Amino acid sequence: MTVSELSPALASSAMTDPFGRRISYLRVSVTDRCDLRCFYCMSEDMTFLPKADLLTLEELDRLCSAFIAKGVTKLRLTGGEPLVRRNVMGLVRSLSRHLKTGALKELTLTTNGSLLSKYAAELADCGVKRINVSLDTLDPAKFRTITRWGDLSKVLTGIDAAQAAGLAVKINTVALKNMNEHEIPSLVEWAHGRDMALTLIEVMPMGDIGEGRIDQYVPLSLLRTRLAGQFTMTDLPDDTGGPARYVRVAETGGKIGFITPMTHNFCESCNRVRITCTGTIHTCLGHEDASDLRKPLRASADNDLLNATIDRAIGLKPKGHDFIIDRRHNRPSVSRHMSVTGG
Repeated sequence: MTVSELSPALASSAMTDPFGRRISYLRVSVTDRCDLRCFYCMSEDMTFLPKADLLTLEELDRLCSAFIAKGVTKLRLTGGEPLVRRNVMGLVRSLSRHLKTGALKELTLTTNGSLLSKYAAELADCGVKRINVSLDTLDPAKFRTITRWGDLSKVLTGIDAAQAAGLAVKINTVALKNMNEHEIPSLVEWAHGRDMALTLIEVMPMGDIGEGRIDQYVPLSLLRTRLAGQFTMTDLPDDTGGPARYVRVAETGGKIGFITPMTHNFCESCNRVRITCTGTIHTCLGHEDASDLRKPLRASADNDLLNATIDRAIGLKPKGHDFIIDRRHNRPSVSRHMSVTGG
């Protein structure tokens, strides 16, 4: 649906950035906390935000609803690990009212899967149709190494529960040099064998994790060449407005997505913005841009100030990111951790 096809009230409030991209996808971090410590995402001794700094669930609901009123049709809850937030299912259930009205086309979340067995059925009951599960290996020992203390069996049990509840599952895998790069073909076969798509992601230089990124980074162009030696892959025209480029694998019938922030700037069709659990909006993952939405949210019971602040932030959205791995100083491109921004 184009802006011109919307109702007059909604068309006047629909968000379009300076480059003509309509913003229809919102990713919201409900917490910066996580029950794992993946070594490419966090340092082992993370200092998390004081709980008093976080938006309340009621404030998150109001903020999301304001964006939905301004034309957001897809909403993804993230973290950290969103399911560790106390009473988070109350937020999910409340937001599901927008699915019933048709204002929101999709409500989904990204999770590490450790708590899925507890919440999968309720997520489905709230109208969630599909989820993304972050999983980088099927080797229990390697899983514990990557996550520092995670239990792979809990994640696999969670995936079982999600599929039993009728949720479509997509696996997100970060490609890690000398860690899981040679396991990718078996991950493809496993995911496709369970009717799950698999998306491969390059390491992103975000936040100080206590070690360098250079030793972790492997370009997906290299992995795609390796996969082409084993699988017959055909490019797909899928355009979700997101960063992934998809292929169909003839041997399995499944899809592989490639997200390449380091080797390919995927910003030309970006339709998304991110909000942190403290109410900061980032219109680009790869920039330090930030606008505070918490202050106008709390300043007034109506949304006039909030809407004006959102409009100003969208008006500053950059054309594209400029991720680099600083090989001279071994520093991240962006100082904030992915767990704070929202995955």
